[in-house]
Amino acid sequence: MSLLADKAQPVEAAPHNQRVALGIDGMTCATCAARVEHALAALPGVKGQVNLADNKATIDFDPSCTAPAALVAAVEHAGYGVVTESRDLAISGMTCATCSTRVEKALAKVPGVTGASVNLATEKATVQGISGLLRPADLIAAVRAAGYDADLLTGDSARDQQRQVQEAARQQRETWRMMLAAALSLPLLAVMFGLPLPGWLAVALATIVQFGMGARFYVGAWKALRARTGNMDMLVALGTSAAYFYSLYVFWRGAPGQSTYFEAGAMVITLVMVGKWLEERAKRSTGSALRALMQLRPERARILRDGIEIELPLDAVAPQDVVVVRPGELMPVDGIVLSGQGDVDESLLTGESMPVAKQAGDKVTGGSINGAGFLSVTATAIGTQSVLARIIALVENAQAKKAPVQRLVDQVAGIFVPVVIAVALVTFLIWWLVIGNVPLAVISAVSVLVIACPCSLGLATPTALMVGTGAAARAGILIRDAEALEQACNLDYIILDKTGTLTQGKPHVTEIITTGMSEAALVALCAAAQSGSEHPLARAILARAQGMVLPPLNNFTSLPGRGLVADVGTIRLAMGNRALMAQYNVATAPLETQAAGLETLGRTVMWAAELAEPARLMGLIAVADPVKPEARAAVAALHALGLRAMLVTGDNERTAAAVASAVGIDQVKAGVLPDGKAEVVRTLQAAGHRVGMVGDGINDAPALAAADVGIAMGTGADVAMQTAGITLMRGDVMLIADAMAISRATYNKIRQGLFWAFFYNLIGMPLAAIGLLSPMIAGAAMAFSSVSVVSNALLLRRWRPARAKA
Repeated sequence: MSLLADKAQPVEAAPHNQRVALGIDGMTCATCAARVEHALAALPGVKGQVNLADNKATIDFDPSCTAPAALVAAVEHAGYGVVTESRDLAISGMTCATCSTRVEKALAKVPGVTGASVNLATEKATVQGISGLLRPADLIAAVRAAGYDADLLTGDSARDQQRQVQEAARQQRETWRMMLAAALSLPLLAVMFGLPLPGWLAVALATIVQFGMGARFYVGAWKALRARTGNMDMLVALGTSAAYFYSLYVFWRGAPGQSTYFEAGAMVITLVMVGKWLEERAKRSTGSALRALMQLRPERARILRDGIEIELPLDAVAPQDVVVVRPGELMPVDGIVLSGQGDVDESLLTGESMPVAKQAGDKVTGGSINGAGFLSVTATAIGTQSVLARIIALVENAQAKKAPVQRLVDQVAGIFVPVVIAVALVTFLIWWLVIGNVPLAVISAVSVLVIACPCSLGLATPTALMVGTGAAARAGILIRDAEALEQACNLDYIILDKTGTLTQGKPHVTEIITTGMSEAALVALCAAAQSGSEHPLARAILARAQGMVLPPLNNFTSLPGRGLVADVGTIRLAMGNRALMAQYNVATAPLETQAAGLETLGRTVMWAAELAEPARLMGLIAVADPVKPEARAAVAALHALGLRAMLVTGDNERTAAAVASAVGIDQVKAGVLPDGKAEVVRTLQAAGHRVGMVGDGINDAPALAAADVGIAMGTGADVAMQTAGITLMRGDVMLIADAMAISRATYNKIRQGLFWAFFYNLIGMPLAAIGLLSPMIAGAAMAFSSVSVVSNALLLRRWRPARAKA
């Protein structure tokens, strides 16, 4: 078989075969391509060729002989990976947890799908699958076959707006139907109060409500029945139909003394419609924080080209374009201020309540609001690469994914409706055959069917997650997913990095001590060695050397956790901590007394030596990085939450102890290398602790990944934020305790919602079965159970970070 693109021959597809192009990960040479080809060729009914140039396998296969999953398994067995992708769908027609579970199962059966998650609150499905096998048309067809409708979410703003208009029109229609159902049902209540109502009029009104306003329940029940499952629509349709047809039978018989229950069926339908209407309104409120973030994206931007100001769609703006932002306007892109100055409101992005002063050279973030100044900004990041787009993606991801506790809910939802129908049937048989009361048998069975509510079970977790993650985002806390939130509730240890976390991350040189050379000469040598570094300590030395002529730098080598070695001018220079000096046999004794005194004051000491024969100590530079003013209060807040704090740093023991004492931490590990931080995390975990790690640098990434929950300071390196489960959008260390507090508050709301949902059904169904609840009361209780769960979750919108409460 051909392996290279220029020699590849097209695969002839048989009439009933399917063709797919799989992206292959891990191939490096023609041998790899041949291995994948041989693995695929071993499958029955499969012909394929691998293109090494674009890392794709074009496969023609017979689905009756080989399933798509077998293609993937063959590639993986050969030692390579298959490229995956994700698709989002808007799902319409779901009414309860059973519906979302059914859609999930339908999507999971589509060839190429590796995972599917459906969120009842947002009415969205996120599907992961094999790139090339994951076809949107197949996903939509699977959802429709399950009895629902789906639309592919593409991120196209015009299409999204059209969908919103259609959704608003649908909600308006539902509002009118609800009002009409109420108007037709109210006269039926006259019978309950002894007021006369002609029987034919009662039949007419009940029929219109039952089969006109209640048609949606029959449609939903029929779709569920076709899919061999059940949902809330089926329970409502069964219950109200039983009440209606029993009443119709009594009316046509004209049996004296026997009551009809037309008002019960009509009022149940009306009350359920009212409940769903209120539920929809409440659900829309749960996503208010995310919608507020999305509204920060302007549609257009003004840019300068050849000295002329022109207005373009935001998609047409390119990196390095100069964007003009007038007073009061939204910042359209991430960028650097080229000219002008003003105060910028970043509160919706970072939670910082006070405007931030900006001038030439400062970074600005798209979505922030320009104050009174006129700014020219050089665009550095646009579209999906912007900070705002990444924040929105993180919040959407957190709201779309399921919490681990939801697995139990999904299992219950899968058997809920059959169990309810069985309970209703047993109730009817006992009242009819054992007690001999047919009217009460009908009413009790109807009450059981109507009061059971799988909706509240399905809404308890996603609504609390949406509101909680939204409230966190408003405060500048980004929670990556539901699992990180759940883990954060269970932490008992918080490990804190020093530089940039507890300290301001803006060190400055305080003392320079030499062993015979001038201070300026030592600073020049060290600054030259650090000229390529972005480390805060390096910036402090470079700032001290501003205006100096620096010698040339050659052969720079970074030694993480120790320092650096470089050729500066004619000198081979080693600069770093004591461990580095010991490595090169540099005697530090001449300056140890001075160094110890500086370290006791909280200074970080950097030693400098010439690596000659023998090595010679040149001096030291002491740097002070002030502790953040709020650090002590932040540590106290962690302690108040029952968390133990530990400072872990690569700095020396005296400096670490001084900082720990200043902020109120009694556990310190100093001189720890980057890999050592991860080892500290694993040691605590092995002792049975659940550990959160807070850091902001590249050297913190291994520990952030190893921790149960990694918490990254958003002022730090991107790799730290990508590794962490929680990102703090500003350097305020008080946000660490706030992140723990909102995680606990959100998870408490999830527990409360699930408790009341289970408690409501466990109490309500037996009461209905023994005849203590009328269908109308049962219908009202069922309708408002979901509303109460969502409303309880909405209370999280009142949550405020500690600094805002002060």
